[in-house]
Amino acid sequence: MIFSEPIQALATEAETALAPHFTRIDQIAFENTQKVMDAFRNHRVSDTCFQSSSGYGYDDRGREVLEEVWAEVMGAESAIVRHTIISGTHALSIGLFGILRPGDVMYSVAGKPYDTLEEVIGISGEAGNGSLKDFGIDYEQTDLNEDGSFRFREIGDKLRALGKRAKMVFVQRSKGYLNRKTLSVDEIGELVRFVKSISPSTYVVVDNCYGEFVETREPTAVGADLIIGSLIKNPGGGMAETGGYLAGTRRAVELASYRMTSVGIGAEAGATLGQNKSMFKGLFFAPHTTAQALKTAHLAAYIFEKLGYRVEPEWNEERHDIIQSVIMESAEGLCAFCQGIQAGSPVDAFVTPEPWAMPGYQDPVIMAAGAFVQGSSIELSADGPLRPPYTAFFQGGLTYESGRIGILSAAQKVVDVIKK
Repeated sequence: MIFSEPIQALATEAETALAPHFTRIDQIAFENTQKVMDAFRNHRVSDTCFQSSSGYGYDDRGREVLEEVWAEVMGAESAIVRHTIISGTHALSIGLFGILRPGDVMYSVAGKPYDTLEEVIGISGEAGNGSLKDFGIDYEQTDLNEDGSFRFREIGDKLRALGKRAKMVFVQRSKGYLNRKTLSVDEIGELVRFVKSISPSTYVVVDNCYGEFVETREPTAVGADLIIGSLIKNPGGGMAETGGYLAGTRRAVELASYRMTSVGIGAEAGATLGQNKSMFKGLFFAPHTTAQALKTAHLAAYIFEKLGYRVEPEWNEERHDIIQSVIMESAEGLCAFCQGIQAGSPVDAFVTPEPWAMPGYQDPVIMAAGAFVQGSSIELSADGPLRPPYTAFFQGGLTYESGRIGILSAAQKVVDVIKK
């Protein structure tokens, strides 16, 4: 690909300024890799763990060891890691329906959850489709403060008013399609302690998508009862072909497992069909791959801020997920950004993405994903709903080098389109 001299010079300038941040990211990746390798060693991962099972999948040693390793890495008592979970939304649905019962309240304390959960909860969609609302489960919400912090007084008042009905406090760690800051593990830990001081039996459940391995701890290490995510995001390391996970307390994971399969069977069965090896490899690569995505996000923030766009986080801010927001201010700018990312991808670079009405979303969405795994968010990708302020949500990059090419491609496309 050919980039203009000003764009190339901007990238060089960015990398000089970002050198200290890249060093910090590499240190986090080292600590997380050490944690993963210790868990592999502690649970005696061997070639036999990569074998396949079929049918019921009883006594699948690889599956059992993978979930033990996963629990240790996440700082949790137990975990479910399955290729049969098709997405983060699917994994979240398992957790929500596993824990909540008729008459309970799901209380979201970080604003509205990600768009694809709206129909799951019953905020939107037709009655009778099987949402939480259809099963008599209510939903309450408290937004974050303008500075991105929790509204502790309001949360406390709500918990006291709801009493035992407050079965679940739900936290979306990442921004999703909202223009807000991502929550840190420390902030989530403070929330957990606050919630438990008022309502000890309330489950604190965290949508952990995009946040894994960005810090050296996960929310389960600071008391969250359940964290949930997708294997085609950070923790799959670009190696997992599909899948999702739930990790947390033994009881929370047990309840989720009964929703995943059936009551009485839970996590004791499930054929792995040759997927164990890719999930082990994905977890092994995950800290390094996440670091590559973080470096790419920093680069994107620097370049687009210098081009005059608002970005969140800013280029020199510490990060708590891999998502980079670039506020394009126009549908034309958003589409140009995504089309540039697509053109700078290793797969389907010849395709021009266009907005379309995706299932589960309230607005047309444009998505760029030139990925080896369809829809993989740890690979170079960008998307955004066509609604003001027309924000491009960028994430991923299996390698920094390929991520750099993608960002330069997006910058060049945006500059060329806006000039016209």
